[in-house]
Amino acid sequence: MDFEEFKKKVKTTFRLDLNAYKEKQLQRRLDSYLSKLKLRDYGELYNQLTGQRESYEKFLDHLTINVSEFFRDPQRFEELQHKYLPGLFHGRSMVKIWSAACSNGSEPYSIAIILEEMGLSARSRIDATDIDRQVLKKAAEARYNRDGLKNVSKNRLERFFTKQGDFYLLKDSIKKKVVFRYHDLLGDDYQKGYDLIVCRNVTIYFTREAQDGIYKKFNHSLNPGGILFIGGSEMIFNYKDLGYEKLAPCFYKKVK
Repeated sequence: MDFEEFKKKVKTTFRLDLNAYKEKQLQRRLDSYLSKLKLRDYGELYNQLTGQRESYEKFLDHLTINVSEFFRDPQRFEELQHKYLPGLFHGRSMVKIWSAACSNGSEPYSIAIILEEMGLSARSRIDATDIDRQVLKKAAEARYNRDGLKNVSKNRLERFFTKQGDFYLLKDSIKKKVVFRYHDLLGDDYQKGYDLIVCRNVTIYFTREAQDGIYKKFNHSLNPGGILFIGGSEMIFNYKDLGYEKLAPCFYKKVK
């Protein structure tokens, strides 16, 4: 089975569209995965994926590059807290937030911590989604090593975490603010009515066509004036065509 046939079969069987990923990056990652598992070709990989659910979950885990940390790019989170969140809450009794492709939960929990500090937690709802069910389980556990907390201040660490051996457990008061669920950005419908969507350092792995499709769907999911917060390594060049106004690096506002 060659690479193209493998992609077709994965799309048919799992509804996972690998054509949306940048081809050279994808093939490098899959070839390294074949080598790691000591498989001869894509046919053997496909048989393994269809043979047991656990194999598919591990495949997704490798594909999606689950690298995340609390307050990644601290300056941008400072801007979110002091420049954009106050405006989103002005005149609204409830603000809906979506952390898309949330990985291990560091991102939505960072936002939950900010809202707690601002006294706005009770007026917010945070949904967090990912395509990897294994990483969603880890996110719900909210158990982190020190590396993922390097941008967490001492005060925040003491206030919102409990140390347990070499790990830090997020306190239930923050954990309960985030609702996790499965969602495929490429294949599933998008819920509407969000005031803030956070999707950082994810679309860089997708083709330009797939990126445009995701940003267009995000636009439809946002309320008028809602904000899209993306990663520092990402940029939406055609933001006007997609219905956004650029507020600053990483921040775009829905205007139509």
